Amino acid sequence: MTRNRAREVLDIEAKAVSNLKKRINKNFERVVDYICKIKGKVIVTGMGKPGFIAQKISATLSSTGTPSLYLHPAEALHGDLGRVTKDDCIIAFSNSGETEEMLKLLPIIKKIGVKLICFCGNKKSSLAKNSDFVVDTSVDKEACSLGLAPTASTTAMLAMGDALAVALLEKKGFREKDFAFYHPGGILGKRLLLKVEDIMRRGRENPIVKEETKVKKALLAITRARAGSASIIDKRGRLTGIFTDGDLRRHIDKDPHITNRKIKDVMTKNPTSIKKDRLAAEAFQILKQKKIDEVPVVDAKNRPIGLLDVQDLLKAGLV
Repeated sequence: MTRNRAREVLDIEAKAVSNLKKRINKNFERVVDYICKIKGKVIVTGMGKPGFIAQKISATLSSTGTPSLYLHPAEALHGDLGRVTKDDCIIAFSNSGETEEMLKLLPIIKKIGVKLICFCGNKKSSLAKNSDFVVDTSVDKEACSLGLAPTASTTAMLAMGDALAVALLEKKGFREKDFAFYHPGGILGKRLLLKVEDIMRRGRENPIVKEETKVKKALLAITRARAGSASIIDKRGRLTGIFTDGDLRRHIDKDPHITNRKIKDVMTKNPTSIKKDRLAAEAFQILKQKKIDEVPVVDAKNRPIGLLDVQDLLKAGLV
């Protein structure tokens, strides 16, 4: 019985969303076109359960290139309407279109001169009649067995709000890198914004030794830096090799006296390197493909200016 009722709820809400397709019409396009032209913000408001939907849609708009903020209707009547300017537009969510707090806002909205868009379940309501644009989000019935709790109606509002946000995203040419800019703390933001220079090791943490340096001295430099390798340079300061833990292990069996040899004789020549302005995610791919743990960071003249270790990528949350 419980499972059957739950399935019925999903069927009702799925139908409510499916019925919205035929309402994506010229009126919907006009709403999208208008919002694209405004100079200000999209103020989203709603009372009760629709208010929670309004908050979510406002957040989605903001993160996809349409500046937005949520305005609580009751708080708006006590000073928060000062956030609204004539350059903005307001999207109001209300199933009945007769919510008292929403209707009290109408005279002030008109005085400010801001356009009103309503997502409403009753096109003949007071809110709809006083709106510049009406987006029909009506449903046949609520999924609640009592027909009272907002269920299918709020699902319809949420889906139509998402449709609006995505339509705006594409019309504005919002791209993946733009999304990353507004999500710097997320993994996508890190992959698209974090550069090698942001996390590379510098100064004392970046051991650099000359080709004529003895292996023993190079090892001391690596140990002091707490690194896994050292970049090797020629007389002009250009990168010619890298010496890693792996190089030491490969040579020590053949030559017990390796520590007294010159680093140029045992280093890995012409190592893979990367420029500081490359994405850290690209550096990760290089390490992965080459099956290495470190990559020197070089400038335009191939001089080492940093070192990137796989551990640095781990700390940055890219691995």
